[in-house]
Amino acid sequence: MIINKNVLAFGILLCGLCMALYVNFFTQQTWLEQSYLYDTYSTESGQSAYIYKGKEIVIKNVVPYAESPINQASLSKNQSTPRLSEQWVKKNDGQLLLLKPAFHYGFWSLLPALITIILCLLTKEPLTALFSGIVVGAFMLGEYDLTDKVLIPNLASEGTAALLLLYLWLLGGLLGIWSKTGAAQAFANFMTRYFVKGQRSAKFISWFLGVLFFQGGTMSTTLVGTTVRPLADKAKVSHEEMSYIVDSTASPIASILAFNAWPAYVQALIFVPGVSFLATESDRIKFFFSSIPLSFYSILAVLGTLLLSLNITRFSGKRIRQAHLRAQETGQLDAQEAKPLSAKELRGTNIPDGYKPHVLEFILPLLTLITIAVMTFFYSGTPEVNWAFGVALLMSALIALAKGMSLDNLIEGLGTGLKGVVVASVILMLAVIIGSISKQIGGGLYLVSLLGEQLPFWLLPVILQLITIIIAFSTGTSWGTYAIAFPLAMPLAWAMCQSQELANPELFMMVCFAAVLNGSVYGDQCSPISDTTILSAMTTGCDLMDHVKSQLVPASLAAGVAAVMWTALVYFVA
Repeated sequence: MIINKNVLAFGILLCGLCMALYVNFFTQQTWLEQSYLYDTYSTESGQSAYIYKGKEIVIKNVVPYAESPINQASLSKNQSTPRLSEQWVKKNDGQLLLLKPAFHYGFWSLLPALITIILCLLTKEPLTALFSGIVVGAFMLGEYDLTDKVLIPNLASEGTAALLLLYLWLLGGLLGIWSKTGAAQAFANFMTRYFVKGQRSAKFISWFLGVLFFQGGTMSTTLVGTTVRPLADKAKVSHEEMSYIVDSTASPIASILAFNAWPAYVQALIFVPGVSFLATESDRIKFFFSSIPLSFYSILAVLGTLLLSLNITRFSGKRIRQAHLRAQETGQLDAQEAKPLSAKELRGTNIPDGYKPHVLEFILPLLTLITIAVMTFFYSGTPEVNWAFGVALLMSALIALAKGMSLDNLIEGLGTGLKGVVVASVILMLAVIIGSISKQIGGGLYLVSLLGEQLPFWLLPVILQLITIIIAFSTGTSWGTYAIAFPLAMPLAWAMCQSQELANPELFMMVCFAAVLNGSVYGDQCSPISDTTILSAMTTGCDLMDHVKSQLVPASLAAGVAAVMWTALVYFVA
């Protein structure tokens, strides 16, 4: 008997809700101490302080570590909800740490992410799958008022509002204006005339731009996908190939060409007391760059997309090979039943009568966008993506008006752009919310806490890789995984160095570091609830689940080879 997919999906959701209620009423929370190290200094008045988001924060009410009610000993003794959400403590060696309590429900902490991923793969409807996962997570936390207690608080956060501004208004508006003015099509015609001679050259330019925009994450996927979409469509490159190239040259290249915000963020998470080569901020940044040659997954992922861009599909998997042949033989860029994330209105042009598109209408805003992002990065350490897209949008609008386009037509183009990305933006917002819930109920904490110090040392890198893959895949974030995994994995690796008396402890630590870094990148890249995955599909016009399924094989092949290389390296050298 064949079971209807919708009936099966409803049954899975119902079971998930029942299990969530069971967890909420009958499962005991396990509380764990989370410690955070900041680069502190003394102010002129003698107080300790640190810099956070460009502002000086003075540290007050510091207590000895042993007296804190949220240190691990106190949390283990009293498993009820702590009365403090955070507290600054001083250890015996004088080091200042910020303690925060966190909890998990054991295996149950993975339930919302598992329900989301299963429903996403089963129904190919990411909207309903994500919302189902959110409901399951909210029930586990005892939050039944989904609107006021779950959705609105998460959507009202600064980070979520910034995503909504960038990916709904700015990106959608820019794509809409380019569609109305024909700028994107003019760029595609220009590139086709002078540079793109077929599928291979279109894919190679896409790969090169992915390497060139090495800031990583959402900025790279958005910028590269938006830029290459028109020329790739004109060259009849399948959307599965394009979304894989865009996604696999975003975070992987950012961890190799790490002249971006990654080292500054990661170094704050990898301090281990007593380890000389991780003692200061400069030591930890040096350690990051010294570990880059060991980022085997990221290196293999970038090389794999290079081979694909050269039409060498042997390592790309069956789905990508089939997509390549389909586009080559039939000209169909999507599978028969695909549901691309971008609206049909953005797949063509609707140029007003008498308006003549010019390639500079695409190139000038794009160059302005890149310049602002790069210059603000070198000036402040963080690329101001909203500024970059905002100025590019304004420039595109002004050029169109200066060339004679009516205000009515311009507003129509903006509206078309907003309509074209609204579904993907909603998916993005729901992905952010479920990531927040997964972190709150401690899925990542539970996975890392499964590790012990009795493992053979040569198994630790690949186990750290697998753990971080699961965390990142379940939560859809690599940086969130770093915040969970590094403060636990690095001390564990150092303890193993000491207990098993390794001859080359620094190399072992570098391999474990690379395994966490790269495992998180892989999990984030392949997760259907990751913002970069969603944006790669959205900007290239690909069906989300077609993108996820097609890139799993080549990405997993690279991850598997990387695991073997890390294991062999520590076994024979460390």
